[in-house]
Amino acid sequence: MTPIETLLAYPLVPVFYHADAETCKTVLQATYDGGVRVFEFTNRGENALEVFSELVSYARQNCPGLLLGIGTIATPESAQQFIDAGAGFVVQPFTTPAVGEVCRKNGIPWIPGTMTVTEIHQATVLGAEVVKIFPGNVLGSAYVKALRGPLPKVKIMVTGGVEPTEASIREWFSAGVNAVGLGSQLFKNTGQPESITQTLAALFRINLKP
Repeated sequence: MTPIETLLAYPLVPVFYHADAETCKTVLQATYDGGVRVFEFTNRGENALEVFSELVSYARQNCPGLLLGIGTIATPESAQQFIDAGAGFVVQPFTTPAVGEVCRKNGIPWIPGTMTVTEIHQATVLGAEVVKIFPGNVLGSAYVKALRGPLPKVKIMVTGGVEPTEASIREWFSAGVNAVGLGSQLFKNTGQPESITQTLAALFRINLKP
């Protein structure tokens, strides 16, 4: 599958950062064992690139078929650094055309952050195959449902406020999202990786098709 096809087939995407590489590997393995095949590591610490590089190496050896990407990218320079380190896709909290251009030149998906109809449209014109709606907890599922009027075909990933529960997942997908990012609420206790695995396995059993 292409990266976008993988995202659509496995649309529950953990969004995670930790400064300790071993903790990240434990969490990555726990999510993979729960059915995850798309994982977003976030660029939120000074050593993020080093930790990400270790994760890439670990994933190649232990998580076949996993699409590992990088989030919270602000500049084209950082985008290129993480792509060189092995990022399979790039996610932004906002839209930076120069970052999109770096992704295009490297042949990997660019998922820019958007909020308004105009921002979503401009991102797709710039080449984004998937856009991120953020923050989801502020905008709400009703907003996504309303977007489907003028934007019926745009592929949308929502991040922020998505809870790792059946009710929350059903709410968002019923509203019309194509994927969701699962953040801090999924990782309340990184010391219990088996709990993360069990939670995700249960969520992947939900029929998300309309």
